[in-house]
Amino acid sequence: MFLRPAQTVSALSPALFRSRQRLALAAGCLGAALLLSACGKGDAPAAPPGGGMPPPEVGVVTVQPGAVGLLSELPGRLEASRVAQVRARAAGILQQRLFAEGSDVKAGQVLFRIDAAPYQAALQTAEASLARGQASLAQSTALAERYKPLAEARAVSQQEYVNALAAQKLAEADVAAGKAAVTTARINLGHASVTAPIAGRIGRALVTEGSLVGQGESTQLAVIQQINPMYVNFTQSAAEVMRLRRALEGGQVKRAGGGNAASVRVLLEDGSEYPMPGKLLFSDLTVDAATGQITLRAQVPNPDGLLLPGLYVRVRLEQAQAENAIVLPQQAVTRSAQGDTVLVIGADGKPAPRSIQIGGQQGGQWVVTGGLQAGEQVVVDGFQKLRGNPVVKPVPWQGGGKQAAPAGASATPAAAAASAASAAR
Repeated sequence: MFLRPAQTVSALSPALFRSRQRLALAAGCLGAALLLSACGKGDAPAAPPGGGMPPPEVGVVTVQPGAVGLLSELPGRLEASRVAQVRARAAGILQQRLFAEGSDVKAGQVLFRIDAAPYQAALQTAEASLARGQASLAQSTALAERYKPLAEARAVSQQEYVNALAAQKLAEADVAAGKAAVTTARINLGHASVTAPIAGRIGRALVTEGSLVGQGESTQLAVIQQINPMYVNFTQSAAEVMRLRRALEGGQVKRAGGGNAASVRVLLEDGSEYPMPGKLLFSDLTVDAATGQITLRAQVPNPDGLLLPGLYVRVRLEQAQAENAIVLPQQAVTRSAQGDTVLVIGADGKPAPRSIQIGGQQGGQWVVTGGLQAGEQVVVDGFQKLRGNPVVKPVPWQGGGKQAAPAGASATPAAAAASAASAAR
């Protein structure tokens, strides 16, 4: 006897039916578990070997000591090396101006002419007086010589001979006075032609033709300035000068130039550097009581006339050189009232603060004279990644460039891990 399909389920025993249901449910749960496990393994991100975030990268420079010049950048002002005022020493009417304003003139070159007729007449008068005196001297000398033998023979009285000698001496004095008068008249006549006292560049004429000059006082006619070479006057703090002298005496630094004059560079108002170096001439012995500054002067060649008197400049002065010094970018140094510090990568890979001594600056960088050793790595960039004092990965700092920081670099490691887990979910 065969059962029909409709009767198959009802023909089975209740126990066998319940057993088959449990097997089917168990198989379904196992398949779902395997499927979820496979999906989870495919979507979860791979964890780093250490189980945490990779160390942040920071830009560092490796310390390399060497000889470094100690530069001081000070404000200064240019001044002509020689300045002469051209004045009228003879009174009269100005007749001619014989130079081009703003041109270069030579010493002794005639610049102005004053009416010389009165001085020419005075010279002729003095020469005539001299000639009269010389004639009188010749007559008195002949009379004295004739009376001499007569006085010895007692043909004339002794008094007459004495009077003849006195007349001769008086004539000699008149001749000497006449010669002096002639010399004075020639000098006055020479002053009618006003010449350049020095060579240099002359400015504008301060008077015009037809003006009465030299009447009562010497009238200023023009100004000549010698602008090659030029002087640069600048000031330096007395405390800085004393500190430099103590360093020189103690042997921490040596004088720049091997004992010769210190090298000077001039920075113009537009920030460019004048191509020709100068030399330090002297430093004043007196300290300004109001400012505590010492005045210094340097000499700078100016063959092309690029530098002009009165121009404000900045002077870059190298007075000494530090041995075994280190140059660091300014951003690597933290300056405070407690001192100057930098961050140095230690043996454990963590940056630690280090106190240093700064001796000056050079080209926008600090010159470090103490506190660092050769081969040490100083942090220059990436300070925002150092929260929590983590172990860092030092990479060479590209001068002036910035290291690429990953997104969220300013967050703590725990917050970064939580963010990554949230993204995975």
